[in-house]
Amino acid sequence: MPPFAVTATSHSSAPAALVYAALLDAESWPSWTSCYEVEMELPAGLERPVRVGDLRTIRSRLGGVSCRERIVELVPDQRFSYEQAAGPLASHHGSVDLIRAPHGGTSITWSATYRYALPLLDTLRRRRLQVLVHDLASYANSMVNRHS
Repeated sequence: MPPFAVTATSHSSAPAALVYAALLDAESWPSWTSCYEVEMELPAGLERPVRVGDLRTIRSRLGGVSCRERIVELVPDQRFSYEQAAGPLASHHGSVDLIRAPHGGTSITWSATYRYALPLLDTLRRRRLQVLVHDLASYANSMVNRHS
C-alpha cells in the first residue's frame, strides 16, 4: 500500500518566533489543542532547550491513545520536524514550516506522511491535521493579543 501524505495550512498574526516557541513548549499544547497532551521525555531534574533526538509522548485525551515521537529537525523560527518512534498506528513523519507572510504574521504549513494509507483513517488524519494547524495559529494569535 502506498504512503499517505497530507498538508494543512493556516495563518497567524504572530511572528514565527512565537509560533515556533509554542511548538517547542510541550506544556503549552493542552492550551491550544483540544485533543492532545504532550510530555517531553527528559531525565528528572534536567531542564534545557529542546534538541534534535529528544523524545516526547503524545496522549490523546479522547481515547487514551498515545505515541512517542522523536524530534528530527529544528530550524529556529522556520521548521519543526518529528517522526513516530512508537505507537499503535502506522509510523509517520511530520513537519511544521513557518514562513513570514507578505502582509505580516506567519504562514503555517503542517505536513505529515504516513507509511501506509488507510482509507478510513485518512479522512480523520486530514481533518485532525487541519484542526491542529488552525489551533496552533489561534493560540499564537491569542498570545499576540495578550501582549498588545
